[in-house]
Amino acid sequence: MSSMIHSTTIALLSGGLDSATAAALAVEAGQKVIGLSFDYGQRHRKELQAADALAAHMGLSEHHVISVNLGSWGGSSLTDLTQTVPSEGVVDGVIPNTYVPGRNTVFIAIGLSLAEARNANQLVLGINAMDYSGYPDCRPDYLRAYQSLADLANKAGREGHGIKLWAPLIDWNKKQIVQEALRLGVPIDKTWSCYSGGDHACGICDSCRIRDAALSEAGRSDLCSKSTP
Repeated sequence: MSSMIHSTTIALLSGGLDSATAAALAVEAGQKVIGLSFDYGQRHRKELQAADALAAHMGLSEHHVISVNLGSWGGSSLTDLTQTVPSEGVVDGVIPNTYVPGRNTVFIAIGLSLAEARNANQLVLGINAMDYSGYPDCRPDYLRAYQSLADLANKAGREGHGIKLWAPLIDWNKKQIVQEALRLGVPIDKTWSCYSGGDHACGICDSCRIRDAALSEAGRSDLCSKSTP
């Protein structure tokens, strides 16, 4: 992997496997990495504990947890406990109810603010092919459009050295991400993927099932389905 010219990266760190792998790529490239996580009213708040553990493991220089209560108005099974988290599998062309309205738009905006305050030159995002098959704010055209906005929306961009939105996993599937995580030494057992909100991974929600399938292909035994008591 070629080295990057930028010295500081803001990593949007959810606590999941994808964002951990993306952050680890920035660390491997010799970046000073600052973690940014969000308490947005998600039912699976255990992912914040995972994010904290991952930040410590990777030796991130800072780790900020920002409260933005998107659960105030619901609109997603991740923030509205009256909705059921899907477990039927991803359906092509259907946006699942785990989509949180405006989540990435808000998170990236706050990330850009932190990046400008810390003179960072890029944000690293864990969005990937498995995400943009369902979520509109994880797709390449969304990222390109947001990059255009970012270049206009802050001092750095207006001065000609805008903050890059870097999504190194954008074309990868979950199996490829697992393989890269293993190469990078990401502590997969410290990551959290389950959407259900329990103390143990449910093993049946779509997120658990996608993760388990990729881990099984990689020969891993630490599956969500095996953590259910």
